[in-house]
Amino acid sequence: QVQLVESGGGLVQPGGSLRLSCAASGIIFVTAAMSWYRQTPGNQRELVASITSGGVTNYADSVKGRFTISRDDSKSTIDMQMNSLEPEDTAVYYCKSVSYDSGGFHRKDSWGQGTQVTVSA
Repeated sequence: QVQLVESGGGLVQPGGSLRLSCAASGIIFVTAAMSWYRQTPGNQRELVASITSGGVTNYADSVKGRFTISRDDSKSTIDMQMNSLEPEDTAVYYCKSVSYDSGGFHRKDSWGQGTQVTVSA
C-alpha cells in the first residue's frame, strides 16, 4: 500500500519561507519520479516542481529561483524549500509519486493528502 505523507505547511507572512516534506512508503523510491503540485479552490491542480530518479529537477515558471525540490533516497523523502513566498503561493500542496514495480512495467501514480500553505500578512 502506497503512502505519501506531507508535512511542513502553515501560515507565513509574505517574503517568508517554509519547507515542505513528503515521506513515501510502499513504493520503490529510488526509481520513482516525485513532484509537488498545488491547488486552489475552483482551479485545477498545477505542477510546481518535479525531480526524477536521477535528480533532474523542473519548476513552474512562477516559482523558479524561489523554490527548490530535493530528494533523499536513503530516507524515501522529498523536500521543497520555499523562499520569498507570495500571497499567490497560497494553496494546498500535494506530493505525487510515479513509481514502477520491480520489473519496471507497471506504473502507479499516487498522491498524498495535501498540506495547506497560506501566505498572508
